[in-house]
This record gives sequence, structure tokens and C-alpha cells, in this order.
Amino acid sequence: MSSLWKFGGLSPADLTKKTIKKLGEDELSTRSAALSYYFILALFPMFLFLLSLIGIFLGSSSELRESVLSALGRMAPGSTSDLVHSVLNETAKSSNGIKVAAGILGALWSASAGMSAVTVSLNVVHKVTETRPWWKQKLTAIGLTVSLAALIIVALALVLYGGKIGHAIASQFGLNDAFNVIWQAVQWGVPFVAMFLSFSVVYYFAPNLRSEWHWVTPGAALGVMIWLAASLGFRAYLHFFNSYSATYGSLGAVVILLLWLYITGFAILIGAELNWIIEAADKGQLQQSETTQVQRRAA
Repeated sequence: MSSLWKFGGLSPADLTKKTIKKLGEDELSTRSAALSYYFILALFPMFLFLLSLIGIFLGSSSELRESVLSALGRMAPGSTSDLVHSVLNETAKSSNGIKVAAGILGALWSASAGMSAVTVSLNVVHKVTETRPWWKQKLTAIGLTVSLAALIIVALALVLYGGKIGHAIASQFGLNDAFNVIWQAVQWGVPFVAMFLSFSVVYYFAPNLRSEWHWVTPGAALGVMIWLAASLGFRAYLHFFNSYSATYGSLGAVVILLLWLYITGFAILIGAELNWIIEAADKGQLQQSETTQVQRRAA
């Protein structure tokens, strides 16, 4: 298995230059904008699906629901968190019985539309044509959606209840303070691992190609870092210079949510672009691809 961390023999400067060049060739900005549209349509069904799963496996108490809603809301920047919390809270309160059972399937189907859009964009990044039948594409999108939902649930469980879980384990097995120190690292380390793994899973299964499995790729690392940095920076900007609500009124939260989802889509795609550059350089295909691009422009 080749290591992507050798950067295909490219220097960091060459790798950066070629990646930026390919961003323009693949119209990454436009594709990220398209992804933000699909993401906003899939976001609330995805959250509803998450809440349904959490209710099934962890119980449906109002306290648990509020904790999860607050955690999901805090993931979004600025006044968007209030919008997310409000919509999810009203949806959760009005869903019961048969509506929940039907809602789980409907939410899963709708949420997978966002993953289908990611698949189309990743096929463009990797320069491959989609040849899988529609049902296989949909099953792949649903499978990726369920996998990401499971990773999110694990991360949320550790963030919200990691202390109680660690205390229960320590009490059960009579563990000492050393375990508490280790558990603290696990409690906050696993959510970050889940984020890296989420990117790697999407990069491996979504596009229509067969590639080697890598637990953490340079693209996944770059995508996660860009998403975290951009989200934190965006949150800080909105905290001190939140002019969207003043300009757009009640639509300000929607505008902010679209911008945040645009950043999310951009982070996913730029990581895929980096991985493609490295893999193409490693296989000796990068020069051939650049020559083809030159010939197309000349024609």
C-alpha cells in the first residue's frame, strides 16, 4: 500500500500550486455553492434521523432531547444555532408513534440527497464517470449517511455524557485516577478521530472508483482543519461583526447557515482535490492530465 503522506514525490510548494490550479479547473467554488443548496435541504432530515436513532437507543426523555438539540445547535455559527434548535425542537415535539417510524425512513431518504450531491462532485474531482446503477448509488448514499450518523452519535455521546460513562466504568472495575486522565483524552480525542474518519469514509466510498483504503489521508486532514478553522473563524466574526441579521432581518440566520454549509462543502472538496493530486503524481498520471488540459484549452 502506497503512502499518501509522501505527497507523490511533490514538494509542499508544488503540491500547493497544483492543488490551487485544479481548484479552478474543477470550478470548486461553484460546486461548493451547489452542495450548500443540497445540504440545506438534507440538513434537517439528517438531524431528525439522528434524533430518532438517539431516541431509540438512548431513550426519549425531554432532558436528553434538549441536550442533543443544544449540542447540534452549537455546531452551527451565530444566530443559525437558534434556527436549528427551534426547527428541531418543534419537529421532535410533534413527532410520535407512527409519524416517528415513517419519519425515520423519510428523513434517511431525504438526508441521503446531500451525500448523493457529494458523490457527483467527487466523481468530477477524480475525473471518473458514474457507471453504477441508480439503486446502487442510492444505497451507497444511504449507507454513508447511516455511517456518518453513527459517528456523530458516538461523538455526541462522549461529549455530552463522557464524564458519566467514565465514572461508571471506573466504579464498575475499581479503576484509579490514572484511568480518569486516560479517559479525558479518550473523551475529547474520539470526536476528532470521528471527524477524520468521516472524511476518509466519504472519500473512499462515494466516488465511482476503486482505491486503497487509508485511515487518515492528507486530504481528510486538510479538510477537517479547514472546516474547523473556518467554522471557528466564522463564529468569531459573527460574534463581533454580525451584520447579517441587521441587513437581512429574519432571513439572516438562513444566509449564515448557507455560508456555513458552503464552507463545509468546500472543505470536503478541497480535501478530495489534494488526495487526487497526490494519487495522480504517485501513479505518474499528473503530467498526462496537465497535458490534456492544455490541449483542450488550445482546441
